[in-house]
Amino acid sequence: MNQQFLFDKVPALLHGGDYNPDQWLKYPEVLAKDVELLKNAHINTVSMGIFAWAALEPEEGKYTFDWLDERINPLYENGIYTVLATPSGARPAWLDEKYPSTLRVTADDQRRHHGVRHNHCMTSPEYREKVRQINTQLAKRYGSHPGVILWHVSNEYGGECYCPLCAQKFREFLKEKYKTIDALNDAWWSAFWSHTYTSFDQIEPPFKNGETSMAALRLDWRRFTSWNTQDFMKAEIAPLKEFAPNIPVTTNFHLTDSVIHYELAKDLDVVSWDSYPLWHSEPQLGHVAAVTAYQHSTMRNTKQDKPFMLMESAPGQVNWQPFNKIRRPGMHRLTSLQAVANGSDTVQYFQMRKCRGSYEQYHGAVIDHEGTGRTRIYKEITQLGEDLIKLQPVAGSTIQAKAALVMDMPNRWAVELISGLSEHKQLQETAQAHYEAFTKTGLDLDVIDSRADFSRYQLLILPMFYMVSDEVGKRIKQFVANGGTVIASYLLAYTNETLLAHLGGFPGAGLKEVFGIWNEEIDALYPADRNAIVTFDNKRYEVRDYCEVIHLQGADILATYESDYYKGQPAVTVNSYGKGQAIYVAARTEDAYLTDLYRTIAQSLELPVMDLPANVEKHVREDEENTYTFLLNFNDATVFVEEPAEGVDLLTSQKASGLVVLPPYGVACIRSKK
Repeated sequence: MNQQFLFDKVPALLHGGDYNPDQWLKYPEVLAKDVELLKNAHINTVSMGIFAWAALEPEEGKYTFDWLDERINPLYENGIYTVLATPSGARPAWLDEKYPSTLRVTADDQRRHHGVRHNHCMTSPEYREKVRQINTQLAKRYGSHPGVILWHVSNEYGGECYCPLCAQKFREFLKEKYKTIDALNDAWWSAFWSHTYTSFDQIEPPFKNGETSMAALRLDWRRFTSWNTQDFMKAEIAPLKEFAPNIPVTTNFHLTDSVIHYELAKDLDVVSWDSYPLWHSEPQLGHVAAVTAYQHSTMRNTKQDKPFMLMESAPGQVNWQPFNKIRRPGMHRLTSLQAVANGSDTVQYFQMRKCRGSYEQYHGAVIDHEGTGRTRIYKEITQLGEDLIKLQPVAGSTIQAKAALVMDMPNRWAVELISGLSEHKQLQETAQAHYEAFTKTGLDLDVIDSRADFSRYQLLILPMFYMVSDEVGKRIKQFVANGGTVIASYLLAYTNETLLAHLGGFPGAGLKEVFGIWNEEIDALYPADRNAIVTFDNKRYEVRDYCEVIHLQGADILATYESDYYKGQPAVTVNSYGKGQAIYVAARTEDAYLTDLYRTIAQSLELPVMDLPANVEKHVREDEENTYTFLLNFNDATVFVEEPAEGVDLLTSQKASGLVVLPPYGVACIRSKK
C-alpha cells in the first residue's frame, strides 16, 4: 500500500502547535532550551509567526526576519518542521496609526480603536495592500526552505465590519446577486412596512439603529460577510501561491457563525480547526465528547475524503472560559486521540510555551512557566507523542460513513432570524442531539453541507431544516426516490433561500409528496409545558418546545400525541417514496426517542449496529487494505466492549478479539485487514 501523508516531508502524524519565539527574543537561553524540550516531547512541527507582525515588520517597509531564521533552522535540524503563518490576525500599532481605515466599524457605527485582534476591515484596500506586501516577503524568503511544510493563513477568520467601504461592497454584492432592484424587493418582501427600495444605493447594512426588521436583508448581510471574508482570504493566499506554489495552504477555522466554512474550504489545500471543549463541565463526559465529535465531523466534511488537522487544542486549561478547570490526568490523551479517531492527522496545541504576561498568560501550554519537563502535563504530552508514533499507520486513512446529518450555516442563520415561535430555537443543540443519538449505535455520522453529494449515503438526517430551496428539495426527493432513507424534524422547508414562505403548505420545495404529510401549524410551548408522543408498542416519550399539527397525505403513523387539542393525531410518520422512505418527527422529543429511532432505522438498513457502554465512542477509519477501529472510554471507570473487529491494538501491540477492556479514559485502536 502506498500510504498517503498530509505532507510528504513528514511521514507521520503531526504533533506540535503554536510557538511564539518573537515574545522571547530577549531570552536566548529560553529559546535554546525550548528546542530540547520540544524534541524530547516528540514534537515534530510548530506553527510560527501567527501574531508576529510587529516582530517581522517593526516599521513600515522594514523587515526583520533574522530572528525567524534563527528559530526555523535549529528546529529543522532537530526534526521539527514549521507551519509558517501570515500575521494578518493582529496588526502592529504603527499600521493602525497610519491607516485608520483598516480598523473595523461596529454595528452601532463606531470605528474601533487599536487593540486586541481580528478587528481589521477586510474590504480596506490599504489593509489588503499591507497584507500582500508582508505575505510576499514571507513567500519569497521561505518558499523554498526545506523545513517549511505549510502556510497557515491568518488566524480564525471571522467577524464583520459596517464601514462605508463594506456597505458599498455589500450593495455591489446584492446587485450582482439580484441584478435588478425589483428582483431584490420581491425576494426580500420589502413592501412590508413600506420598506421598498428604489435604488441599491439606499440599502445599508443592518445597523443596530437601522433596518433590523427585515430578516432577508440580515441573512444576505451574513452571506456577504462570509463571501467578503473568503475574498480577503483568497487575496491573502495569492502571493503565497505565486512565489511558493509548492507549499500547501490552510487556515485555522473555529466555530464562528460568521463564515460558511464549506465555501472557504474550497480555496484551501487542507482543512484545520481549533477545538476547545468544556471538558469536566458536566457529570457525564460522554455528552461533551459527543458534541466535540460532532464538531470534528463538521470540520472533517468541509473537505471530504482527506484527513483534517487539529490545529489548536489546550494541553491543560484555557484562560477565557467562565470556569477554567484543568483537564484531569489521562484526559489529554483521550481527547487528543478522539480527534485522530474522527479523522485528524495532527494533534496540535495552543501553545508551546506559556506567555510570561498579557492576556493568555495562564492559557495551557506544553512548557509551563516552571520551564522544565517535569510537569504532569509535559509528561502526558510526551506520552501522547509516543502514542502518535505507534499510530503512524493510521495517517492518510479516512472515515467512510454511511449516514450524514445536513447542517447548513445559512440555514442556522435563517432559524436564528425567525421572528416568531420561541426563543428556544436551539438548532445547534438539536443537531448535536441527533448526532449523539445516532452515534450511540457505534456508527460514524458525517455532518455535511446541503451542497455535498447525497448519493454516497444510505441515510440523511435533516434536523430543523427550515430554509430549503427548490433545487435542494429536488435533490432530497431524488435521494429518496433512488432508495435512500431520510429523517427530518419539525420546521422542515418552511421557506426558500430568501426566506419567502413556500406556498401551498409545509413542507415546501416539493417535499410534501416525499414525506406524505401536510403540516398545518406549529405550537410553540412555554418552557414549563410538556406533552408526549406514544408509539404503537405503548412507549411514551416526553415532548417539549415544539409540536407541529400534521395531516396524513399517504404516510403511515409511527407515533401520536398524548394530549392537548391534537391528542391522537400523528406526531411521527413514515412514507414510502420511490425506492426509499421518508420519516418525519413533528415534535422536539426527549433524547431517548431519537436513540431508539436511530437504532431501529440503522438495523433496518443493515448497518453494523453494536451496543456500546454509556460514554464510550467508536469511530472507524479505513484505507485500501485496513480498518482502524477506535474505542474511547469517557468514563473514570473500566468498561468492557464487545467489538467484533479482530486485529492488533496499535497502542499496545496486543491482539484484540471479542472483548476489549478499556481502563478509565482508555483508548484502543484496532487495526484489522479488510
